[in-house]
Amino acid sequence: MNDFINIQKNHFHRIGNRTSGDKVIWATVVLLALVSLLVVYSSTGLLAYRYNKGNTEIYLFKQVMFITIGVAIIYFAHRVNYTLYSKWSRILFLISIPLLIWTLFYGVRLNEGSRWIRLPIINLTFQTSDLAKLALFMYLGRMLSRRQDVIKDFRKGFVPVIIPVLVTCALVAPANLSTALLIGSTSLLLMFIGRVSMKHIGATVGIAAIPVVILVFIAMGYYDKEEGKCKDLPAILEVGRMPTWIKRVQNFVYASKQSDKEENYQVNQAKIAIAKGGLIGLGPGNSEQRNFLPHPYSDFIYAIIIEEYGMIGGMFIIFIYLVFLYRSIRIFKRCPYAFGAFLALGLSFTLVIQALINMAVNVNLFPVTGVTLPLVSMGGSSFLFTCLAIGIILSVARNVEQEAEGREA
Repeated sequence: MNDFINIQKNHFHRIGNRTSGDKVIWATVVLLALVSLLVVYSSTGLLAYRYNKGNTEIYLFKQVMFITIGVAIIYFAHRVNYTLYSKWSRILFLISIPLLIWTLFYGVRLNEGSRWIRLPIINLTFQTSDLAKLALFMYLGRMLSRRQDVIKDFRKGFVPVIIPVLVTCALVAPANLSTALLIGSTSLLLMFIGRVSMKHIGATVGIAAIPVVILVFIAMGYYDKEEGKCKDLPAILEVGRMPTWIKRVQNFVYASKQSDKEENYQVNQAKIAIAKGGLIGLGPGNSEQRNFLPHPYSDFIYAIIIEEYGMIGGMFIIFIYLVFLYRSIRIFKRCPYAFGAFLALGLSFTLVIQALINMAVNVNLFPVTGVTLPLVSMGGSSFLFTCLAIGIILSVARNVEQEAEGREA
């Protein structure tokens, strides 16, 4: 028996030695995974009742499977030397563009938007925007690191960097405007850190803001304040997801004036969940709004966290993401090579900004989007690509540690 215990100890010791990188980031991954298990299990009761005859354990096992696969992805991705991601970035980016085009025209359609493609044989769907986002930030890190000598020049520095961003956002936006805005804003932030000229960034922000401002004015112009609902839209605006975008802006701006409360049903239910949670919450598994709130296991999982664990639990989740961002910035400062620094910072920024947007939607500080809470929402392709991004960040951290140890030796 003692021999068996010693063998197991040696086995885990070897795994621990091979698991390197930033230990604090590893700890944040473990904490978020544990929170995910608790909250997904709690929030899938109605879903289980509808589709699995009340068997809630099936979604718990599914989440355990996704977390297991995700941790394996993180482990193997962090063992790869991050310089190889620079070599693969161009190939992945060139693959992602035709995939986005295919998704736009032939993907799985839901709510007038086509975001997924179905993989043959295994019959699973995944969002091509997740792959495109990851590939873009890898490629953007490569471009910024290689063009630092001419980064202030418009033709030689700015144009080659901004074109991949514009192409990706243009292909993602028709089906998923919120993700396109997330990609664009994170890319501009990374360019700012990469010493791109402020006048070029400012001009890009100004041009990109024009369609957003137009959308807001259209939404306000086609809202009947007396009846508290949207006016009939002309045929030219009944294209793609334009009616959905207009309605979401109207719901956000005129929420208190709407006569039809069903228009703002999601946000209202999230507010009820937050109000019930109070300071310390109702306790694990005691959520009541999970039976009324649409998608409590994905888009609105943060409202369930506050309902069950209170404002204390909600603040703890924010703290974890901020710690993750702080440690990633620390990696950026310590990394001796520009590509690794930009890569770690770009991927960490997009994950944390996505988390903040999801939480802002849940507390009604931002219009409703389809953005999930990274590493917490119920598993899917987004969960696995998030794990891959974290693995790449840890790969940079592992290399930084090895460089530091080499200098000390």
